[in-house]
Amino acid sequence: MTEVPARRSPGAPCWVSLLTRSLPVAQEFYSGLFGWEFQRGPMHFGPYVRAVLDGELVAGIGENPGGRALPVSWTTYLSTLDADHTAELVRDCGGTVAVGPLDADDEAGRMAIAMDPEGAVFGIWQPLTHLGVGVCGRPGTLGWNELVTRETTGLGKFYAAVFGFEPQRADGVDVDHLTLRLQGVPVAGVRGLGRALPRDLGAHWMTYFEVDDPDVAARRAAELGGRVLSGPEESVRGRTAVVRDPEGAVFALLRTRR
Repeated sequence: MTEVPARRSPGAPCWVSLLTRSLPVAQEFYSGLFGWEFQRGPMHFGPYVRAVLDGELVAGIGENPGGRALPVSWTTYLSTLDADHTAELVRDCGGTVAVGPLDADDEAGRMAIAMDPEGAVFGIWQPLTHLGVGVCGRPGTLGWNELVTRETTGLGKFYAAVFGFEPQRADGVDVDHLTLRLQGVPVAGVRGLGRALPRDLGAHWMTYFEVDDPDVAARRAAELGGRVLSGPEESVRGRTAVVRDPEGAVFALLRTRR
């Protein structure tokens, strides 16, 4: 199990949140898959709960406000000490700020939703009372975050300029892959798929949840109404499977290679 420090290093993924059409459907699926319980969260944008595992916060789930054509998806939030300054950097470096920066309810923090130059959506989070995930790297919790895009070079430079990442290209493998590091510590990845990038997803941040056995978890996801899109298979980080939940949100299951 990997414990998470009280405040993530600026730039590091610190939280993941799902926007779904039906909160009850999402709660039933993820409770059945990961054993999550839920507590009511801030209602700034509509119904919202925080997922809890063994007393620790692991993710957020919000319901799409009625009538708004928003994609059902998981969003990776990157930590910052100053959301307003980071939002300006996003714009200066060719990205777009779609929401905010604005204060979240209950003095939880200050946030923004942005898109990089290739259109991948991510969140910016300046923590106050809500510091992010309480634990990661154990079954049912956040395991990894990876940007999936056409090619890595341009976006590696974007995220380095905005968040201070140190991109490192993978050696000895015939893939287009970068590891994003902060002070030498790997915190996220960028994977280039070229023409194999799914058209229905485009560039996107993939959320990986740690599991004991991706094969078993993938079958369980299907039993709960989800769909297995690829794998299980061996990857750079370990054994993985990509699945879609009943509402259409895509995420990955991971057993990290030790």
